[in-house]
Amino acid sequence: MIVENRSKIAESFERLREYCEAEEFKGWDPYDGLNSKIFKAFPLVNKSRLIRLIWIQIFKRNLINFRDLAGIKKAYNPKGLGLFLSGYCKLYQFDRTQEVRSRIVFLSKKLLELQSKAWSGACWGYNFDWQARAFFQPKGTPSVVVTCYVANALLDAYEILEDPELLETAISAKDFILNDLHRTYDEKGDFCFSYSPLDKTQVFNASLLGSSLLARIFYYTGNEELAINAKHSVQFCATNQNTNGSWSYGTLAYHSWIDNFHTGFNLEAINNYQKYTQDKSFDSILTTGLNYYLGNFFTNEGIPKYYNNSIYPIDIHCPAQLPITLSKLGKLNENIELVDKVMNWTLSNMQSSRGYFFFRAGKRFKITIPYIRWAQAWMFLSLSTLLMETLKAPEYEKENYNNEFAG
Repeated sequence: MIVENRSKIAESFERLREYCEAEEFKGWDPYDGLNSKIFKAFPLVNKSRLIRLIWIQIFKRNLINFRDLAGIKKAYNPKGLGLFLSGYCKLYQFDRTQEVRSRIVFLSKKLLELQSKAWSGACWGYNFDWQARAFFQPKGTPSVVVTCYVANALLDAYEILEDPELLETAISAKDFILNDLHRTYDEKGDFCFSYSPLDKTQVFNASLLGSSLLARIFYYTGNEELAINAKHSVQFCATNQNTNGSWSYGTLAYHSWIDNFHTGFNLEAINNYQKYTQDKSFDSILTTGLNYYLGNFFTNEGIPKYYNNSIYPIDIHCPAQLPITLSKLGKLNENIELVDKVMNWTLSNMQSSRGYFFFRAGKRFKITIPYIRWAQAWMFLSLSTLLMETLKAPEYEKENYNNEFAG
């Protein structure tokens, strides 16, 4: 069964890889509606927060893709490129070909080009204006989430290419986190990093991702200030963990939901903090959080639930996050039965014959638009992580990957 599942996953991954490479890693995004040339042509209308929210949701929720008609072009998304880059770095561990290495070089250089300028350190944002309920982010506004995924990907690439520019750029992201983000303090002196320099929201996964990157940079530099700041942020989020091991998305009243992949983000980030600082004081937080995650977000049939109390909408980000989170926590192989159920369901129900993955599914519909960041990049990293972990098994030799699976 293990061999059969790995073969199916590898075949799925190769079809996805072929699609993404043919698209040159460009694509649309669920939230790129404000890139519409039609919308931008009416400045009196597009300044309204409510209209911006509605316009984005029209494109995000629609089963039909009107982006070509609306003048929305496929583009590079820095976070998506970071996910692809980390995925190719995983792939390189068992497919050490010049082709894979050239992709790592290309994606690294592209990310260096796409930095947001005029901030304290290296940082990145989305390639579209974005109106959330709590704040508005103009195109290119750096966020801690995008910056952390890109900087970590550059560090992954540095460990392969040994290009000092990649290391220096990733390390400089610490200055963006420490100097440009706002902080909300609790009574103990712990704090939550803001999502971006333009807001003061307390979003747990965003702050934890910042802590995780600071801890990894501490590992490279030995700068104790980074570890100290990282711990304060982790402690803030640990204090806000619910007694059952879950987290709300954030502290605002309309951020009170509990969902699948943001829980995975939290666990991954706390584990990375502990890994890079060797501070094990959050082990109990990880244990209760992982138990909640595994016990509440996946059905017996392997269907990935979006919320703790609802299956629908089934979002591709949810199954994608499972192998990534378990791999980071060193728990993938002991949960391989669950992973196989979830991946088998996902490959059977959420992948196109063209190789790309669908965005979402409801009880009676599927949104099959091939979003490059939200679906393809996450599944690329997920499947490459899963293959890297499971191809370590005795029945495989890494160098036989191309012959056995990639044709």
